Amino acid sequence: MSSDFVARIIGMIVFGVFAGYLGGTWGENVFPDPTIVYTVVLTLSGVLVGLVLTPYLTTRPMRTMRSLLGRLEAQTLVAGLVGLIVGLVIAALLAFPLSLLPAPFGEILPFIGVLIVSYFGVAVFVMRQNDIFSIFRDRLPRKKSADGSDDDFTGRKILVDTSVIIDGRIADIARTGFLSGSLLIPRFVLNELQYIADSADGLRRQRGRRGMEVLAQLQDEPGVPVQISDIDVEGTREVDDKLVILARQLKSPVLTNDYNLNRIAELQGVPVLNINELANSVKAVLLPGELIKVDIIQEGKESGQGVGYLDDGTMVVVEGGVEHLSKEIYVNVTKVLQTAAGRMIFARPEDRS
Repeated sequence: MSSDFVARIIGMIVFGVFAGYLGGTWGENVFPDPTIVYTVVLTLSGVLVGLVLTPYLTTRPMRTMRSLLGRLEAQTLVAGLVGLIVGLVIAALLAFPLSLLPAPFGEILPFIGVLIVSYFGVAVFVMRQNDIFSIFRDRLPRKKSADGSDDDFTGRKILVDTSVIIDGRIADIARTGFLSGSLLIPRFVLNELQYIADSADGLRRQRGRRGMEVLAQLQDEPGVPVQISDIDVEGTREVDDKLVILARQLKSPVLTNDYNLNRIAELQGVPVLNINELANSVKAVLLPGELIKVDIIQEGKESGQGVGYLDDGTMVVVEGGVEHLSKEIYVNVTKVLQTAAGRMIFARPEDRS
């Protein structure tokens, strides 16, 4: 039985009784006899109004309020509540001297003061919430790691996106210890991974199953804390939207390879850990004039060009390299170009003369 249905039944009874009472009163004092006619008519009208309007006055505003509160961060809610309490205390102290003013100021100003001071209390505490919480955070004792040293990231949670699990490199990166904190995998991410693994498309099914294997490897690693949580976000069905809202609530970064999720999270002020950006950052830095060894494996787009790849996957375009096809030669770097897809290196064969 839905809450809307229950609210409609209660509204029918309440509005019907109230309208019937008004009908009986008006029938005796305003309208001529018979009184019973006005009572019945207004009662039926009240029942109809209660049946139609009650959900819009009760359950639906409450549902909207719950959805809005669910999107707010816990820290923001606490800061707003503390600000409201402080504002009410200050307003109570000001109410007595304001009440001594001559009428009508002594009757109106205390109420207006409560509204204004409470509003400013909530606004100030919400705007400065990070500064206020940092004061208490600095006074708390730091947690100790296994070797007894201070560990500032012991309680840090990193939200993991489905694309990272399918990618597979997360297992190797986490094994190295560069990720400080525990990996938090919400249940809705697992559901999406299972949906991909059960797909009718063979390639998607293979990717989903590989993600399941990577997740099992992460859980078997003793140095990589992995936590699977049933935490969810109401009011939205998209996994990306849930991750962004959850990251804002938990003050946690999102680990992803998804370009669109990366952009959406950055626009909303959510920190993002992108493995593709990490891979591009750790590639070897080459400058024009340096000598490298590359295997020319195919022709380039332009006439006479040859294309090879470094061990980290960086493309090397060699001018005149088509003459050395299927050979490993030394080339001089002439230009390094950074693109959205990665880094490209332009070079020419070394002059051995």
